Amino acid sequence: MANGGAGRSILSGVAAIAGAVAERGADRLREVLGGRERARVIVVLACVLGLGAADVSTVGASATELRHGLHINNTDVGLLVATTSLVGALASLPFGVLADRVRRTTTLAIAIVLWAVAMIWSSSVSSFHDLLVARVFLGAVTASAGPMIASLVGDYFGDWERGRIYGYILAGELLGAGFGFAVTGDIAAASWRAAFVILAVPAFVLAVFVARLPEPRRGGRGVLVHERGIGPRREGAASSETDAQRLARERGLGPDPALVLARDARSMNLIEATRYVLRVRTNIVLVLASALGYYFLAGVQTFGVEFVKEQYGVGQALANLLLLVVGVGALGGVLAGGAVGDRLLSRGRLNGRLYTAIGAAALTPVLFAPALFTRSVGAALPYLLFAVFVLSAQNPPLDAARLDIMPSRLWGRAESVRTLLRSLAQALAPLLFGAVSDHVFGGGRSGLQWTFVVMLVPLAASAYLLFVGRRTYPRDVATAVASSPRE
Repeated sequence: MANGGAGRSILSGVAAIAGAVAERGADRLREVLGGRERARVIVVLACVLGLGAADVSTVGASATELRHGLHINNTDVGLLVATTSLVGALASLPFGVLADRVRRTTTLAIAIVLWAVAMIWSSSVSSFHDLLVARVFLGAVTASAGPMIASLVGDYFGDWERGRIYGYILAGELLGAGFGFAVTGDIAAASWRAAFVILAVPAFVLAVFVARLPEPRRGGRGVLVHERGIGPRREGAASSETDAQRLARERGLGPDPALVLARDARSMNLIEATRYVLRVRTNIVLVLASALGYYFLAGVQTFGVEFVKEQYGVGQALANLLLLVVGVGALGGVLAGGAVGDRLLSRGRLNGRLYTAIGAAALTPVLFAPALFTRSVGAALPYLLFAVFVLSAQNPPLDAARLDIMPSRLWGRAESVRTLLRSLAQALAPLLFGAVSDHVFGGGRSGLQWTFVVMLVPLAASAYLLFVGRRTYPRDVATAVASSPRE
């Protein structure tokens, strides 16, 4: 009895300490993110992206079990991933229309419930054909995330901090990918069906949290200001003019008359909106640069473990560990990139976000190259860590910059076009990486090595595109404000 009482006392003490640590961590997170309401919105949106990333990673981590359980091959596994990406790319267009016209939080919550249903459906199939159909449905509903989140971020948060906010949200995507790779991948070793169910349970809970988020007023005014007033516009949250647009006005930059909208963007149909989005030169540059970065990253995700094992002569366990370590670099990159871009903007650098992305894009191939040629894992690790850091650092400032150059009523549809091109690049990357490795460079370690070297060229091209885009960005910022409704 005495021993039992002592054991319960120890457990109670441990639980109390754990609870205190968790409460302190939550308080610190709310402080960093700017208050309870802001923290709730950021964490929920980060979890939405994390859920999608975890699902994709789980399929890759469950490849062996799927092959054995459904009697399929690697091509079939690749088809599952590619099909989800391609269907999601096409489905993003109608979701972009919805993001600009309907209540976004409710629509996103309904889509997440359908995600959960699709995950449970995936866990119950008895054939590859049934699983493929389930994944097609899943790809269609997960396409809601990109346009809805872009539109919500634009209306929840002021332009002066959107890069940093995007950094926090994209960090959730990386953590979700790591969860799918490390946690549900281990669960899949026992049962791939259980791995899908494990993801479905939090999806239902997440849908409730999304549905309870307040629907922000449209117009990009940033309704959720930092509770301590931190930021360059402490008193101006209600102004419709953003910091980037203010700088453009102060410098006497006028809009492009050919792109100023003569009517409310809400009345434009999908074809009209897509045409307009593709006429904004800076948007084309930002979308292409972002797609090239995600293209290379998709190749790394597909062939990174194999390359690490063969190039550096390590086993599967160490290769997985190295990729997780490199993932920490990616997490740091998204947090730093958005903050640096916002800081430059607050100091009067109108092109600050683009300069941040240009620097990161230019450094990425320079840092990757030494890691591709060395055979020592110790020598390669610092280069890989910092290369992934700068590769990831491009995304938050680019995401924020795209909101700067688009009328707020077009944010959802503009993001859907970007998602379409990004998804196509991600779907093509595994195929092109594999084909170049096998058929151009002869396969094996050397073939994969030279494939990665050649694929550094698109990364260098993205830096050049962004360098060109710095010339058109200021005028497109001015055009966006001239095309936005005065509310």
